[in-house]
Amino acid sequence: MLQRLTIRDFVLVDRLELEFAAGFGTLTGETGAGKSILVDALAFVLGERADAGTIRAGCERAEVAAEFALGDAPAVSAWLRDNDLDGGDGLLLRRVLDATGRSRAYLNGSPATVHQVREVSELLVDIHGQHAHQSLLRPEAQRLLLDAHARLSGPAAQVADAWRRWREAKNLLESAAAGAEALAQEREQLAWQVRELETLGFSAEEWNGLNVEHKRLAHAASLVEGARFSLAALAEDDASCEAQLDAALARLDDLAGFDPALGEIAALLQSAQAELAEAISALHRYADRLELDPERLGEIERRIEAVLACARKYRASPEELPELLARWRERLAALGEAADTATLEARMQAARQEYEVLARKLSTARAKAAKQLGAEVSRVMQQLALGGGRFEIALVPVAEGGAFGLEQVEFRIAGLAGNESRPLAKVASGGELSRISLAIQVVTSQAASVPTLVFDEVDVGIGGGVAEVVGRLLRELGGERQVLCVTHLPQVAARANWQWQVAKNSRDGQVRSQVVALDESGRVEEVARMLGGVEITAITRQHAREMLGLG
Repeated sequence: MLQRLTIRDFVLVDRLELEFAAGFGTLTGETGAGKSILVDALAFVLGERADAGTIRAGCERAEVAAEFALGDAPAVSAWLRDNDLDGGDGLLLRRVLDATGRSRAYLNGSPATVHQVREVSELLVDIHGQHAHQSLLRPEAQRLLLDAHARLSGPAAQVADAWRRWREAKNLLESAAAGAEALAQEREQLAWQVRELETLGFSAEEWNGLNVEHKRLAHAASLVEGARFSLAALAEDDASCEAQLDAALARLDDLAGFDPALGEIAALLQSAQAELAEAISALHRYADRLELDPERLGEIERRIEAVLACARKYRASPEELPELLARWRERLAALGEAADTATLEARMQAARQEYEVLARKLSTARAKAAKQLGAEVSRVMQQLALGGGRFEIALVPVAEGGAFGLEQVEFRIAGLAGNESRPLAKVASGGELSRISLAIQVVTSQAASVPTLVFDEVDVGIGGGVAEVVGRLLRELGGERQVLCVTHLPQVAARANWQWQVAKNSRDGQVRSQVVALDESGRVEEVARMLGGVEITAITRQHAREMLGLG
């Protein structure tokens, strides 16, 4: 659950640290005091977008940190371990926004992406905004809510993937049928080009070898002359290196008897004599093999010219020709497959069958979940002065289906304006819509796995005895989860386990929001204020005490 929220320089808040408790808590205060700012700060640290206008006037940056205990959130602990962000029994989320509008996020002290923050936040907190009832009028929001409540988001994603594969296979088949002539022309041209390069039989390794051999054959005369000259200088002339080295070595051998130091020098010359002999032998072998071969040179030059001509024709370098051939072969294979309409038809039908199997399975699960959710919401509606009203979820078939499945989800109400069930948007008034929305949120939240629920003025348009029921429902929900509700209703606030008051004050010419944790007497005063009247009387305070169960 959420344990601590620290806010710095966020909108009207300069410095604020809040310690949260378990159960059901309320946040109350005058209109415009900044109650929803705290919810906005929590949403920001959980990954919602924010711009530089969120930073308190005159400050360089805003910072919000939220600390969670994970004893009741094993899924979060598992997620942190999988992402190498394990922090033991707790999680610290921190997000900073600077004046340029750039934000940075941290999970347990480690830098994190906003995507990661949102991913883990979905396992921690569920925020119901004060305009949530408006989104419930959109068919997409109704479908997503039903799927999320029934744990069908995964199967729905599988259906969407299967739909995409079916449409891709269908489009490929239609393209093949429509462009058969163009595909045939392209295939014929590619086949001719592939045959030409295959006939050339060229490889990058051969190109390197051709250039080396051409250079050697083109300079064969110079190579022969250089080898003969070197042999003469080293071994064949009267004053050759070999003869002079032999003479020097013989003289040193004679003198070594007089000075042993010359023996070491003679040993070095013996080593040089051996290496010189090896070099002379290698030169003899090289000169014997080397010969002028004009015929082979011409053959090499014709081969090089053929390769260069082909490269010029296809506007590529010789080294790129093998890769070009591989690409053409791949494209030719794809065109051959595209021309096989029977194969494409079979693939399309298989993709369609896969989609229909998954979609029908999803429809069956949705029908079961819709019936159950409809009954549960209808039960709560009776408690919210919507007697006789019945909540239904219709699954409207769609021809050929779609990425969402074989049906559209439509929330309907019966019994409020006649017995006939009609779409939610066409039946409910503003106040009724708020109560129906609250009933849906209470029911779906009970089935959710997140440990902390936040309701931001979802009780707008509700009052009297209905407000007492709302307070009781949220109190019951607080017995299972941590619940925080921003409210203007004293009946709701009085049901809370704990209560905070938000107020604005002016200091140094700047307006700031502050939050006070209310004790028993503070709660009496705040609930009395919420009950109305310019002046709080003893009667009002007594009424507040009775609402709080203090006698």
